[in-house]
Amino acid sequence: MKAVCWNGIHDVRVDTVPDPQILNPRDAIIRVTLTAICGSDLHLYDGYIPAMQPGDILGHEFMGEVVEVGPEVTNLQVGDRVVVPFPISCGHCFFCEHDLWSLCDNSNPKAYMTEKLYGYGVAGIYGYSHMMGGYAGGQAEYVRVPFADVGPLKIPDGLTDEQVLFLTDIFPTGYQAAEQCEIQPGQTVAVFGCGPVGQFAIASARMLGAGRIIAVDRFPERLRMAAYTEGVETLDYSENDIVETIKEMTGGRGPDACIDAVGMEAHGEGLIYYYDKAKQLARLQTDRPTALREAIQACRKGGVVSIPGVYGGFVDKMPIGAAFNKGLTLRLGQTHVHRYLRPLLERIQEGAIDPSFVITHRLPLDQAPHGYEIFRQKEDNCIKVVLTP
Repeated sequence: MKAVCWNGIHDVRVDTVPDPQILNPRDAIIRVTLTAICGSDLHLYDGYIPAMQPGDILGHEFMGEVVEVGPEVTNLQVGDRVVVPFPISCGHCFFCEHDLWSLCDNSNPKAYMTEKLYGYGVAGIYGYSHMMGGYAGGQAEYVRVPFADVGPLKIPDGLTDEQVLFLTDIFPTGYQAAEQCEIQPGQTVAVFGCGPVGQFAIASARMLGAGRIIAVDRFPERLRMAAYTEGVETLDYSENDIVETIKEMTGGRGPDACIDAVGMEAHGEGLIYYYDKAKQLARLQTDRPTALREAIQACRKGGVVSIPGVYGGFVDKMPIGAAFNKGLTLRLGQTHVHRYLRPLLERIQEGAIDPSFVITHRLPLDQAPHGYEIFRQKEDNCIKVVLTP
């Protein structure tokens, strides 16, 4: 089969690799009908996630048709159309039973790697380094899905692949980010970063009752997309002192909640940004926390900072004193996608949202290297790339 393989920093190729096979009785094989390039994939592309090996198959946002199931998979049949959550979860450990799916104890066969870095093991993730299990990803013609009796959700007729694909990651990620803000009707939410996750955080904050949403980015096409959601005010951080401007916009009080939808490769302005960039390039810190610093500084006293943006390791110059003395609540983590699949599918079915609005580029799988390049460089107004095998 053909698959998108990582071969080094800024080097992804579409190679011919062996077809996946059933390895365990709870496995299924999916023929991929649609997959996507995620902002998190750029962290692999740029070389900031350790434990990648040449030939690793990328991709954790994918869906398709069931073509084979293991003997213990009784909930799926050949021919079912399914979306697959990006965290791999066993369904039976303490964390899965407590709806904390991305913290599964049993799905990462290489958990010793994350234990060294984080103190504990975390769940496996498709196509996201050997630290996260070494699983082949879904930017391919076929993919093996472990614990297929737990993860995949069957999609009813009447919905297109593009409408449901993002249930695999970025729609639940944006929704969890907004839900973590504990939004009360009429409150103000500031979203830092208007990439795909930021767009879904904005849309979800509106669905959850936010009265005012302030969207922060520097790319005009992203700010225009954010403004499609009714009542969203946009700020270009390259033209404004974001913290001071947001304080002025909120009468000096600050937003009730701030969402960092950027993560470890945040851009910014001024000396502190170049300090972060230099330290990251020298591997003296792993992440650039520009957006997170601003979210903590801008948020009102007693507010919530929600962090769906991916962080991998260690950061410097964090305003922990601001977070402490302002009494902020920080809520963060990989998304518990399984928790949101059915509720968000219902939102799509009832017409509350069509997640395909974020798609700007549709490419065949063979053009994946081009897709990665324009997505990373923000060329051709690229916000979200989907690939068809």
